Amino acid sequence: MRTSAFVYPWDVNGDPDAPARIAGLGVRQVTLASAYHSTRALTPRHPRHRVVTAEHAAVLYPPGDRWAGRVPRPHSAGDWAPGDAHGEASAALASAGLEVHTWVVLAHNSRLGAEHPGTSVVNAYGDRYPWAPCVAQPATRAYLVDLAAEAAVRPGAAGTELESLGWYGLAHLHAHDKTGGVPLGDAAQYLMSLCFCPVCRTGYAEAGQDADALAARVRAALEPVWCGGAPGDTGPAGDWGAVEKLLGAEPAAATRAWRDATARSLQEAAVAAVRAAAPEGFQVLLHADPVPYHCGANAGVDPAHILSVADGVVVPCAGGPGLLAPFARVATPAHVVAANLTVVSGMGGSPATLAADASRARDLGATELRLYHAGLASDADLAAVREALAVL
Repeated sequence: MRTSAFVYPWDVNGDPDAPARIAGLGVRQVTLASAYHSTRALTPRHPRHRVVTAEHAAVLYPPGDRWAGRVPRPHSAGDWAPGDAHGEASAALASAGLEVHTWVVLAHNSRLGAEHPGTSVVNAYGDRYPWAPCVAQPATRAYLVDLAAEAAVRPGAAGTELESLGWYGLAHLHAHDKTGGVPLGDAAQYLMSLCFCPVCRTGYAEAGQDADALAARVRAALEPVWCGGAPGDTGPAGDWGAVEKLLGAEPAAATRAWRDATARSLQEAAVAAVRAAAPEGFQVLLHADPVPYHCGANAGVDPAHILSVADGVVVPCAGGPGLLAPFARVATPAHVVAANLTVVSGMGGSPATLAADASRARDLGATELRLYHAGLASDADLAAVREALAVL
């Protein structure tokens, strides 16, 4: 199976041994971050540092002239990825025989929310989520589409993987996150992720719902959760009936109609913009979840729709390979269905079982593998990865 490892530019730049080390794992490809959110990352083998703090969401290359005078616009990185950090790392990795694809994080940007509060998702209580841009807002959509095209099509890249291309919501590992005190089930997470910014309120109205009444229904549905009752979920993850039971079938359907159409049109526009900027044969994949109303880095999508738009998907498999099957059922031989497996044992991954996990993923329809993450993993983790890939 074709396999790609995720990498940050700061894993490579300044470490002359990194490209050969990554190629030595047995991967043919790397997925190299070109636009990324704020993070704190370990670099366990780098000769100059051990911890990199990316203080804000940034492009890891010099942003182009298209952003002159525009608001919002992407920010350059600080000293964690100066200059054309992506280009430098890409060239080094290519010199080791690795095919480079870009890794582009889109609707996940705390700095955007801090500098432009009006761009953020607003929940039914009026709380803003500064990490989560509302993808219904025209200026935000224009920003995301242009960012997708620019950050995806970097010199030397053969393809891209677009992350967070859809709705973001409550579930976000924010700095010193303290939101786990009351457990929220799948349906309650959806209700807490509904946006009530002015644009979304208009959207609900067009779907036949009074926004004030809808927000009140959301708050009423969640009240038992805050009082220590059930976690706001009467069925398994992905059971839309649980949302309908909490909110009511008609209001729930209205929220889905607005949000699904908004996300789909953004995905279509972003992929089209990437293809317009890219050379022939450039591959476009989305990080995706087959439950359309899910929010987050792996955008909730309708499998048939997204595979009519993109060349394939990267599917989270940290909790098992079950999310692959809905994509595999509608994929053609031309599509990529990549299983994303965590190989960092300190982050809950299991590199020791990679061969078996990959085999199960293949049985459920995976055509490729993604390994998260070559820069974060320990030497022991990487040794296990090399051993597993040698027999796959």
